[in-house]
Amino acid sequence: MISNATKRSILRSIHLIFSIPILGYIYSPFEELPQYAPAVRFVFVPVIVLSGFWMYSGVFFAIIGVGGMARYILPVWIWGGVLSQVALFIARKTWFVIRARHSKRSV
Repeated sequence: MISNATKRSILRSIHLIFSIPILGYIYSPFEELPQYAPAVRFVFVPVIVLSGFWMYSGVFFAIIGVGGMARYILPVWIWGGVLSQVALFIARKTWFVIRARHSKRSV
C-alpha cells in the first residue's frame, strides 16, 4: 500500500512535469501554436486538472472534475468548462458542510 505522502509526491511530480509543455505552448512563436494545441488541449490540461483535483480533494472529485471539463475542451466553450469547475467546488464545499453538520448531530 502506498502511503499518502508518497501518493502526494507522485501526483505533485506529474502535475509539475505535465505543466512544462504548457509553458512551451504559451511562449512559443505564433506560427508553431497549431502544432502544440491538440496535445495541450487533449492530454496535458486534463492530466494537470486530474492530478490537481486529486491532490486537493481526492480521486472522486478528480474524476468528476475532468469529466465535467472534458465536454468543454474546445476553446469556444471554455467558459462552460470554467463554470463546471466552479460548480464542482461549490458542490464539494456544500458536501463538506453537510457532512460536518451531520457529524455534529451524531456526537
